[in-house]
Amino acid sequence: MKPDRPVSPACILLLAVLLAFLPACSEPAGPAASAVGAKTLRIALRSEPPTLDPSLATDTISFDLLTNLMEGLTQYDANLQPIPAVAERWEFSEGGRVIRFFIRDNAAWSDGKPVTAHDFEYSWKRLLNPATAAEYAYFLFDIENAYEYNSGTIQDPAQVGVRAESDRVLYVRLKRPVIYFPSIATFMVTAPLRKDVIEQYGDRWTDPAHIVTNGAFTLKEWRHEYKLLLEANPLHFEGRPAIDQVRVYLVRDAATELTLYETGELDVTGLPPVAIPEFRNHAEFRNRPLLRGYYYGFNVEKAPFDKPLVRRALAHAVDRSRFPVILKGEEVPTASWIPKGMFAYNPDIGPRFDPEHARRLLSEAGYPQGRGFPAFSIHYNTDPTNQLIAQYVQAQWRQHLGLDVTLEEMEWKVFLKRLQVDPPPVYRLGWGADFPDPDNFMNLFTSTSGNNHSRWGNPRYDRLIADAAAEADPQKRQGLYDQAQRLLTEEDVPIISMFVTTKSMLVAPRVRGFHLNAMELMYLKKVELVE
Repeated sequence: MKPDRPVSPACILLLAVLLAFLPACSEPAGPAASAVGAKTLRIALRSEPPTLDPSLATDTISFDLLTNLMEGLTQYDANLQPIPAVAERWEFSEGGRVIRFFIRDNAAWSDGKPVTAHDFEYSWKRLLNPATAAEYAYFLFDIENAYEYNSGTIQDPAQVGVRAESDRVLYVRLKRPVIYFPSIATFMVTAPLRKDVIEQYGDRWTDPAHIVTNGAFTLKEWRHEYKLLLEANPLHFEGRPAIDQVRVYLVRDAATELTLYETGELDVTGLPPVAIPEFRNHAEFRNRPLLRGYYYGFNVEKAPFDKPLVRRALAHAVDRSRFPVILKGEEVPTASWIPKGMFAYNPDIGPRFDPEHARRLLSEAGYPQGRGFPAFSIHYNTDPTNQLIAQYVQAQWRQHLGLDVTLEEMEWKVFLKRLQVDPPPVYRLGWGADFPDPDNFMNLFTSTSGNNHSRWGNPRYDRLIADAAAEADPQKRQGLYDQAQRLLTEEDVPIISMFVTTKSMLVAPRVRGFHLNAMELMYLKKVELVE
């Protein structure tokens, strides 16, 4: 792509330096490279994917890739409604407690073998197997005996309510009717897996030489900490994608990524907050509200954050209205947890900015004017946006509560490992919708959720979430979620909800069909490139 505005000399100088260290961002010249480049999409990710094993993936980076490498029973249409994917249809019976998914005849693996219901049964039971230690195992806890198997109460996986009745029929028995279950079947942790491949190669099964996938693309190359190469899968049930390849570069710095885009080395780039005003009226600018919340979590087992009064005080001491000004991306400040745009959103729930009340709460907790409160750090993964937010929250807590707050930045994979093993007292995280139902957001903080890093659990909260999942009456369901949100954000406060995010990006004119939906799903099989 040729930039449609001048590139500064400083930008050109920076690019020269970058290419000295990133030689493959500019592929070798010549007829072969030109032919490939015509149908090669070039994008960047901010960090190395921690894993490409669907049972173990927990983060957006990994799911961005898996969404294009794997295909589940269902997928989303433009309105985020579940539609057939590997399953050509599904049927409910026994009052909604049983679902049968019918696998389409032309669903194939990248090595030519047919995708069967047995591949889904193996995948789902592997996810639930306690030996797998999957953080997303709780996603299938609506299935009969799934939680019992995952917790070790039941040892026999045959008792779990999922089985292949034949190669083409997957039987699923639920504990109770769950209205959103076809949406759960879109999510990559429920994608099929090949038992023979995993048993043969073990932890190395996701290496390019071994991996077998069923999505629109295959994994051709993975040069760690540098680049991944995806190739179009001619055996995909929807047909071969229009593009031949996707080159995925690992570019950790947002300014570097933008420079590579401006000089024609990338086709798509995200925009850091500082760059948004400059590009807001640019023809290639895109901005999309997301079903993604940004929050600060507490490890409630670590003093002094084991006191609800302390957590409430910190929640009331942050002025959320400033986030759109700081981040410049039309973020929606919120003190509640269910995001705007999703059923059961309630802007009247959550702790309001009230420094006086915050100081009273901190005094009741034993720390008047912040005296005696131990110094602590806000932990976050390396990213300029996270740093801006942490600096702002640090200033708010210092100004309004007199607290000694420092910042600790960590590389993404290290940060994730820390959350799993020993969550910091205060940490940032985001949560984007895996399916567009409030259960996906609220279930995150149940006591059985593998993604609940706060170490908080409340039986009343768990009951409310379970009851809401089974409630068909929208008004009653809203009431249950209102109660649960007040418990989460106003009473026990294991988290502080900050804002609902938006995505600002630039997309090159040659790219057609690159549509980022509110769930931030990046379906590259729909992309075309024009010259």
